Amino acid sequence: MYEWNEIALNLAKDIEKEIMPLFGHKKAGEFIGFSPSGDKTKLVDKMAEDIVLEYLKPLGVNIISEEIGSINNESEYYVIVDPIDGSFNFIHGIPVFGFSFAVFKGDEPLYAMLYEFITKNVYEGIPNEGAYLNGEMIRTRPLNENSISISFYTRNRGAKLVEKVRRTRVLGAIAIELAYLARGSLDGVIDIRNYVRPTDIAAGYIIAKEAGAIVTDDEGRELRFNLNASEKLNIIAVNDGKLLKLILENI
Repeated sequence: MYEWNEIALNLAKDIEKEIMPLFGHKKAGEFIGFSPSGDKTKLVDKMAEDIVLEYLKPLGVNIISEEIGSINNESEYYVIVDPIDGSFNFIHGIPVFGFSFAVFKGDEPLYAMLYEFITKNVYEGIPNEGAYLNGEMIRTRPLNENSISISFYTRNRGAKLVEKVRRTRVLGAIAIELAYLARGSLDGVIDIRNYVRPTDIAAGYIIAKEAGAIVTDDEGRELRFNLNASEKLNIIAVNDGKLLKLILENI
């Protein structure tokens, strides 16, 4: 049986050793090619993904990663990885980025981990068992309707929503922001640009749901996604149904 938590943490630590000397350096952003979704692949993304492939290929699992796309080994296990969630932040010296790792058995989520390279925080989500930060169980916080804080990504849609909440944040690393929702640092994470991919959100989705979050698409339906690196999605993740209603009414 695979020890997913050990695999994920060892992988994160090895990536950390390799990439952190490049944090904030222009060299990290050198253009290497294009990902399957059409995004530019930077040097630091390629370095991190090469380590992922070196670790996971011997396991014979199916691999879905940001830069390389999908590797089908006809396994029942799918590992969805974003080696550096927030690589723009990394390249430009902004300390909000992390390693995102999710495992599915068939279509069913099995395990998720997010690792923040700067804080060293380890977030985990285990379906039907809960969400954890450094081994301690976490939950979303109760909604205070007078002090709503959200992360909100949009393109000219839902401008009214900003007027309905107390604070908006855009941190540039949606997996990490979903973990912040799970730990009670945010009330909601919304991206309605039809932009994020399963690799961006798979781990954060599992962790947030296990912490009690409601996660839907931009029409309020339960979020569903395929296990690939190219599908583009909208996501609304919140700590309370009242906030979901407010968002849906204002986008």
